[in-house]
Amino acid sequence: MKIDLSKKTALVTGSTQGIGFAIARGLANAGASVVINGLTREEVSLAVERLRAELPRADVRGAVCDVATADGVDALATAVPEVDILVNNAGIYSQQDFFETPDEVWLRMYEVNVMGGVRTARAYLRGMAGRGWGRVIFISSESALNVPVEMIHYGTTKTANLTVSRGLAKRMAGTGVTVNAVLPGPTLSEGLQSLLKEEQEKSGLSMEETAAAFVVAHRPTSIIRRAASMDEVANLVVYLSSPQASATTGASLRVDGGVVDTIG
Repeated sequence: MKIDLSKKTALVTGSTQGIGFAIARGLANAGASVVINGLTREEVSLAVERLRAELPRADVRGAVCDVATADGVDALATAVPEVDILVNNAGIYSQQDFFETPDEVWLRMYEVNVMGGVRTARAYLRGMAGRGWGRVIFISSESALNVPVEMIHYGTTKTANLTVSRGLAKRMAGTGVTVNAVLPGPTLSEGLQSLLKEEQEKSGLSMEETAAAFVVAHRPTSIIRRAASMDEVANLVVYLSSPQASATTGASLRVDGGVVDTIG
């Protein structure tokens, strides 16, 4: 299967590093014109330069805005009026006991993780429908189904991603626009590496081995018994962005290494 996204424009929110950057790289490698999004001009510029260095032929540009605000998405839609592929990746997380998590933490997480995707979808879906083709992908999490007790607020927002993506798929029925959600499990992103750095230095193990031990300890239902790579997550997103995925919509697709213990 050869995925060709040439003549398609893709916007990946929160894509200056981590899974978002891996997705941007995967889409660019498939020929898409890619817009990298982040909060500051410095981090966006660095990410654009990095992607151009890795893929010299890539058509890539940056867009600085905070998708967690209505004004930020308005500015984004002005700077990038049309996209064919929208990947709602921007998100935040934190570990905090339910009884110690104040309203402002809940509301901030909801603004970023849920409303960011709602606002960008609202900005771009009509244009996709008018052109008769489009792809919207929400990056959710296995925490949407396997809600972590130490991150109930986070799990709630990731479950909301599934509701929004399924509802939007139905809303866009017959338009040529597909809407799906991807649920990564533990992934060896910069965030996880930062979390495990001290443990890795103490153990003398490689980061991959340290992450595998973390997965076995904290996600014992994992079937692959390791953290996924960022590219393994990105590969699924690139496929869902492609013409080949035209019959897949309204789906919640897991790339969680089997952490969610279900046959569904």
